[in-house]
Amino acid sequence: MKSLLYPHMKTKGISIVLILFVFLVACDGGKKKKKKEDTPATDTTKTETASKKNSHPKLSREVLSDIVKSIPSPLEISFLIKDLGIQYDKKLLNSADNISNYNTKYKKALNLGIYSTDLGYANIYEQTQDALYYLNSVKEMADGLNIGQFFDFKTIKRLATKSNNLDSLLLETNTNLEKINDHLQEIGRADLTILILTGGWLESLYITCEIAKKSPNELLNNRIGEQKIILEQLLLLLSFYEELPNVKSLIVDLNKLQKIYDNVKIDFQYNDPTTTEDDNGILIVDDNTSTKINFTNEDLDKILKTSRDIRSKIIN
Repeated sequence: MKSLLYPHMKTKGISIVLILFVFLVACDGGKKKKKKEDTPATDTTKTETASKKNSHPKLSREVLSDIVKSIPSPLEISFLIKDLGIQYDKKLLNSADNISNYNTKYKKALNLGIYSTDLGYANIYEQTQDALYYLNSVKEMADGLNIGQFFDFKTIKRLATKSNNLDSLLLETNTNLEKINDHLQEIGRADLTILILTGGWLESLYITCEIAKKSPNELLNNRIGEQKIILEQLLLLLSFYEELPNVKSLIVDLNKLQKIYDNVKIDFQYNDPTTTEDDNGILIVDDNTSTKINFTNEDLDKILKTSRDIRSKIIN
């Protein structure tokens, strides 16, 4: 079974790992330099301890852009689900009635990602009332994180109520996320950006698994299998903040999911590219690389159960 998405994901995944490696080396270099500049008479023990607790690596706009591009858009997966003729199911989504449960920044960030995915799903199916319902949920979560000013809700509302503006909606969302990341870096809370991304990804995985279980389909199975790479990337990013108790707990849960994904085998089939010319004489190179995703129904059941359990902890 060919996967059109995975070669792109693989390239981006490698890109992110390299960028983060260079970034961490730069951070370590900076710390060593600072240590040499300390005078012998200065007692740096308390200062260094405080610094370790409060300083976190910052994600640049470029790194965040690569991360966002590497994670399949919930809109893209929702498109696939709809194109397969699968009916809209609001019961799969997180109810806005749960908002009162989210009284920490950790919960608000994760559920901002979840509600954003739900908004995209409702929008793809042209469920205007539900889309507005989830837009309000997104707004409340964003305001609770003091980042509501970075969302152009007037524009998003206009785009969300018109299905022919989905590309613009995605662009607007990504632009907002970049602004949010810049702000959260400035106040030393870039971890919240990663939590927003993780929540959105987890909701998308959960919805896809639930639908694949009820309506078995090889395309959906491929998309679920491909998330193995995305999970690895998210765990890498979360590991920067593992000293935070809530993040550490989330990493433990996601590691359980990763163990299940160890059974998912992704075989790359490299074929020579082919070239053709269009009517204007322009040379077109077709990448014939494909992938085959192999995992069992038992693996799918385990991925669904584990993602459902993790999601339950987040939304309840």
